[in-house]
Order: sequence, then structure tokens, then C-alpha cells
Amino acid sequence: MVTTSPIKIGLVGLGKIAVDQHIPAIRANPGFELVAGCSPHARPDGITAYNDMAGMLAAHPEIEALAICTPPQVRHRIAKEALASGRHVFLEKPPGATLGEAEALRAFAAEKGKTLLASWHSRFAPAVGATRDWIAQHELKSMHIVWKENVRQWHPGQAWIFAPGGMGVFDPGINALSILTAVAGDAVIVKQADLHIPVNCDAPIEVHLDMVTAHGGVPVRADFDFLQENLQTWSIYAEALDGGKLALHMGGTTLEIDGKTVLQEPEREYPGLYAHFHALVSGGKTDADFAPLRIVADAFMLGKRIAAPEYVE
Repeated sequence: MVTTSPIKIGLVGLGKIAVDQHIPAIRANPGFELVAGCSPHARPDGITAYNDMAGMLAAHPEIEALAICTPPQVRHRIAKEALASGRHVFLEKPPGATLGEAEALRAFAAEKGKTLLASWHSRFAPAVGATRDWIAQHELKSMHIVWKENVRQWHPGQAWIFAPGGMGVFDPGINALSILTAVAGDAVIVKQADLHIPVNCDAPIEVHLDMVTAHGGVPVRADFDFLQENLQTWSIYAEALDGGKLALHMGGTTLEIDGKTVLQEPEREYPGLYAHFHALVSGGKTDADFAPLRIVADAFMLGKRIAAPEYVE
């Protein structure tokens, strides 16, 4: 399939992530034309909006692709309906509330001959490629993820995030896991997990993971916290057997090698994601890698549940 005119795209879900990231990235990409969006409540300025996807598609049958930016609990149903209607689908992360949902969507997209993108925006951070190259050139001793942010700042009023299927602190933590699975050069296996779950919630607010690479046996530690105040921490550290050290900071925008900053660039993840989605649709391809979600699923299977204090927004 060769696409020469802009791909007409619609948004399903018009919340914070759509307004902050999707809408600007789509509008900045000449390969897309943002036709409309839908949400039961949100009405961002400048967007032709409908209450639901059915109403949007009925009014705009020319829409060729849909970006689904809803909470994960309803994503599978909506994505399946979108694929069934003949549209290509861009899934905001995570690609589903469960691994089974994600795998079913991948199979259904293949059956329908449509593009499916399981988007991992952190993989498009500017220093991730250089991190992958450094790791490929070194025999690793260990890796350590420290991913801590303030849920009250990034998810105000979003009760779904602590509901069943909302993932809690894994919602940001899976961003780190998406980088890990892209740069490690090996599958990653969960060995132990501590899940700190507030007594009034159903998803963790703090998580500690012990993992290991499948073939190299490299230990990987991850510490996730959703109550970080002041400066937010999105860092990944790697130490090589030869003593070399790498530090990836601020979600992948800053790279330090042996204590020296070698790369520091502005965040541009979503523009990169939409360029990738355009290439996939134009080439008739799919990108549906669920390795980060599998780690989260395994953590819930193995995890020790620890009661944490009540969460009050």
C-alpha cells in the first residue's frame, strides 16, 4: 500500500494525553489530517468532537485510522470495533488491560489486514538508540531502573489508574520497561516483585522488581514510586564488567557515559511515534510488541501484595 495523500485520522478519547501529546503531534505531521475526536465529556478547543466512536465514524466515514487514547480497561473493545470497521489502529500504551486482550487484537488486525501499532512512546526518546548501541558493545554486570513520579501531578482526578486493570504505578513504570526491553538485547524475566497497594485501591502505588536477562543472566532491579514530590526521576543505569557506566535520565532525553553527559536533547517522542505509524500504514505493516506488558503481567503473577496507606488525592 502506497499512501500519497494525508491519512485521515480520528481520536478516541480526548483527555490529557490526547491534548498534551497526540493532537500536537498529529497536527505537526503533514502525513496526517486530524478529522475529529470523540469523548463522552471532553471538548478540546479546535476539535470536532462526538460523544462516541460510532457517532464520529458515522459522520466521518472518510476516517482511515484511529488513535485510541482511552483508559486501558475499555481499550480492547474499542480497538476491536475500530479494526472491524476497517480502520488502522494506534494504541496508546498499554496496548490492553491484559496480555490476552493485546494478543487477541494483534491476531484480529492480521485477520483484517490492518495496521496495529502498540505504541511505546519512551522508545522514541532521543537517547534510547545510543543507549542500545552502548549496551550492545559491553558485557553487562547489572542494570537498575529508578522511575518515580507524582501521580497527583500527572493523573489528577483519574480514578481509573488505581482501579482493576488501571495498572497503578506500572502506568509510568511500563515506560521504563519499554526502554529496557528495547535496549537489553535479551529477554527479561521477572524473579520477584513487591507490590505496595493502598488499602483503598486495586493497583500498586509502589513496586520493586528483581529481574534477570534470560540468556546473559544480568540482574535488573526496578524501583517504581507514584508519590515522588519535587524533581521527578526517570532514570536507567547500566554497569559493564569492564567498569564502564551508563546513565539514562529524564525518560531518555539525557545520556551520561562514565559520568559525562554525551547527549541531551528535547523530548520528541510522539512526533516520532506518528512518523512510525505513518510508515507502518503506508507499508501495510504492524508493530505489536508486548514484551513490556508481559513483564507487568508476570509481576502481578509473582508479586507479594503489601498493604500501603490509604491513597487520598
